[in-house]
Amino acid sequence: MKETILDISRHVLPGMEHMDVSLSFRKFVGYIKERISKETTVKKKFFEFVLERFTADPRFLEDIRLEEIPEFQEQLGLVYNMLVPVIADENETLWALSVPLSQTVFYETSAFQELLSDKSTGVVKCDLLREIDITIEKKQKAQMIYSFLLEKFYNISTFHSDALVISIRDENTCLSRYYRLNIGSDYVEVTAKGPLPEINFETVKRNTKEDFDWTVLFKLLPFSMFKFEGFTVITLTDVTADQAVENIKNIILNPAVDNVQGYYDQIISSLNLLVGSRDIKFGLLPELRVNEKLVFNDEICTHSALVQTSVEKGLDLDEFMQLADEYFKNPEVLFYRNTADSDKRKGFLSTLESNGVASYALVPVYNNSRLVGVLEVYTKIKDLLDEKLLAKLEPAVPLIGQLLQNNINEFEARIENVVKEKFTSLQPAVQWKFKEVAWHYIRDNAMQLPKKPIENIHFKDVYPLYGAIDIRNSTVERNEALHADLEVQFESLIKVLTHIKEDVGLGLADEVIFKCKKWMAQISGQSTDSDEMKVMDFLEYDVYPFLHHFRESKGRLGESINAYYQLVDKESGIAFANRNSLESAMQKINAAVNLYLELFKNEIQQTYPCYFEKFRTDGVEYDIYIGQAIVPEKTFNLLYLNNIRLW
Repeated sequence: MKETILDISRHVLPGMEHMDVSLSFRKFVGYIKERISKETTVKKKFFEFVLERFTADPRFLEDIRLEEIPEFQEQLGLVYNMLVPVIADENETLWALSVPLSQTVFYETSAFQELLSDKSTGVVKCDLLREIDITIEKKQKAQMIYSFLLEKFYNISTFHSDALVISIRDENTCLSRYYRLNIGSDYVEVTAKGPLPEINFETVKRNTKEDFDWTVLFKLLPFSMFKFEGFTVITLTDVTADQAVENIKNIILNPAVDNVQGYYDQIISSLNLLVGSRDIKFGLLPELRVNEKLVFNDEICTHSALVQTSVEKGLDLDEFMQLADEYFKNPEVLFYRNTADSDKRKGFLSTLESNGVASYALVPVYNNSRLVGVLEVYTKIKDLLDEKLLAKLEPAVPLIGQLLQNNINEFEARIENVVKEKFTSLQPAVQWKFKEVAWHYIRDNAMQLPKKPIENIHFKDVYPLYGAIDIRNSTVERNEALHADLEVQFESLIKVLTHIKEDVGLGLADEVIFKCKKWMAQISGQSTDSDEMKVMDFLEYDVYPFLHHFRESKGRLGESINAYYQLVDKESGIAFANRNSLESAMQKINAAVNLYLELFKNEIQQTYPCYFEKFRTDGVEYDIYIGQAIVPEKTFNLLYLNNIRLW
């Protein structure tokens, strides 16, 4: 045990410089007395012995100055034995006592002192986690103190944590290790020096949440209003593994680096932190496929030791791809403690050994039970990599799985974006070709400026077929329906114009009636599309302005005009009944034909995939292309073509 004074508080809150704080053990002694009065087991004798040793020196029951601490070694040792399990090793336990509500340590274990202080200077060597700024650190300290005060004097419980996290650089590995610093205030007594002000509960509630504003509470309850006495207990817990996993999670959820290299460097640094060594190297290799064929993206796959080494050694890419594809079909954990002594029949081990790799492990990585890639773990230092070190990686493997799945999703999205940007909408039968060309475009332009143009796509030696299904005499039927509807419309219109002539005495109505009868006679015979357009123009420009003028009329004339407008309503008027009936019938016929064509298309796609495109006219037209170029992986035979022709 050490009685060294260590100040592990880097920043002091305003108002704490002149805080009324005294170091004492009176509350702890009171706690021992209370335990003696209630204890009935053998512990009572131990508590009585401790109390006797505490009271043997009256000075220990008074306020103690820091410079007097070395004079109470026995008492401090008993405090340690009371608060720490007897079986605990003092050289491994990170434990200390400090002045109330501060981090000025006056008594600590050897492990605590060696961890936090520099051996040559004695200066504390810890930095707060994640390089948080002074404002955040002060906020955490203020929240801790005010939570203590509000709960004691105002019975207001607030959410807070008595723990901070510090990072300490390991001199051996040059990596940071993270520790949770917990400050226990059970043996701190605080008293108010005078009457305390009333505090609005809503104000406190608003300022003790996540957006804690300690300056508001400092104005209401300055620290100078209180006296603090006693001591706090500080414990440190190694949370390096948890922090490394948390770092990886934050990198995946909030990628702040624009380039892929920097992104992967952060992930690998966190994996080094997790295993506690910079000499362990990592490679990440997502399972990227285009049309079910394994491909390697230079931008991502350069983080694989195996890929890098193979490229440097000039190995045959097809042979390497075949080897990788076989592994992905039957994935398993592979661990070679010594690549020099491993089976030389495995060609990739010889390649790694030639590049200085002493130990190598390949770990399949899954996401939602689906293989998404592999994690490589390797080192050039002999006997450094073993099963225990690999086991340390287990908490991070699910996150690596999410990372590799993100890589796969981003890769597939890039392929889709190129296809959408460079080509029109695609059919499933030929989509593979466009994805392949998109992949070539991404691969060839990864590091090249200006970019190469995208390849032209051709399907050579395919058989084209054309078919059409039309409704017989549909044009004749449409004309007859139009003529029947116009006759109804003109008969009603002549009736309305007659009422206008009789009720208003407007002679111009005779002129319009004459034109209506003339059009009725004309549409009864052979008419053309041009005649139909002229009829519509006549109604639009000659008749409707005329009717609109009298639409607000009362009595028989107004009713007659309103009845006409109901008759010519396109949805429900009887002047459109024949056309609507014909259109409905044609839609039903075409729907049935389309359904049949869909069934046929699905049937022939199962037999041999082909390009099948429909066009809507009065009926349905369609184009079909079939041949070896459409599906290179499946052997084409003229039987498939004859089958479609027969249909």
